[in-house]
Amino acid sequence: MNTANKPGAITTRKVKDSFGYTLIHIISFFTILPIIGIVLYIIYNGAPTLTWDFLTSMPANGMKAGGILPAIVGTLYLTIGTAIFSVPLGVAAGIYLAEYAPHNNWTRIIRIAIISLAGIPSVVYGLFGLGMFVLFLKLGNSILSASLTLAIMTLPTIISTTEEAMRVVPERFRVVCGSLGATKWQGIRRIILPEAMPGILTGVILGLERAAGETAPILFTGATFFLPHLPTSPLDATMALPYHIFVISTQVPGMPLQIQFGSVLVLLIFVLIMNIWATTIRNRARRRRQW
Repeated sequence: MNTANKPGAITTRKVKDSFGYTLIHIISFFTILPIIGIVLYIIYNGAPTLTWDFLTSMPANGMKAGGILPAIVGTLYLTIGTAIFSVPLGVAAGIYLAEYAPHNNWTRIIRIAIISLAGIPSVVYGLFGLGMFVLFLKLGNSILSASLTLAIMTLPTIISTTEEAMRVVPERFRVVCGSLGATKWQGIRRIILPEAMPGILTGVILGLERAAGETAPILFTGATFFLPHLPTSPLDATMALPYHIFVISTQVPGMPLQIQFGSVLVLLIFVLIMNIWATTIRNRARRRRQW
């Protein structure tokens, strides 16, 4: 008789499994608890500041009064600009690496470089953007310079997640497409890419969320301390919520805490809206999956 099937052995295994699950739940709880505490603290201190006037008016009195409309609009412009430059290029590169690139040392080096670029501190991207876009290409401190810098910073994340999402799609989809006479690109465009879309969207949103919350890259390339009006051109500088929060928290004496927490809460809501939007689209795409 196999001792592994004895009642005592089964009971011991169940006890160990129960202990492991309990331990994981406890660790998860204590990991999430500080995050929940921080979010609740921000909401408690920032919610009274969230009035319509705060969200739609210009800063006044050295940013100690008025609203944060230029910072909100600037963050939206930078996020859209980053998406315009990074998403098409990142998704195309991920498709190439997953479906077309040969398996050789060159592609291995490219993948290692992409992984390494994802770990580079954002301040390095900011200095690169300063040298390349602001000084060399003479775009100046502008939304365009900042968007290009943020796009380069988010590319590794989008490329890696796109490639991984494409590889997860079962090989039988490709075989069936080929057997029906479809070209490789037709199979990718009509079958593989839609099936991989939930994973691709995850990478895109992760990259854009990081771009929306970064300070160092835009500090060197496009963010300004104070702007009494909205930008009218991609070559204009702009205010942005991350840099605005940094400035009012460290550079403006006597800044009311309510404005600081209100600005942080607006950025938090901005990122949360992106998450909800992406999750909704991803869930709809997953329901249409055929595997």
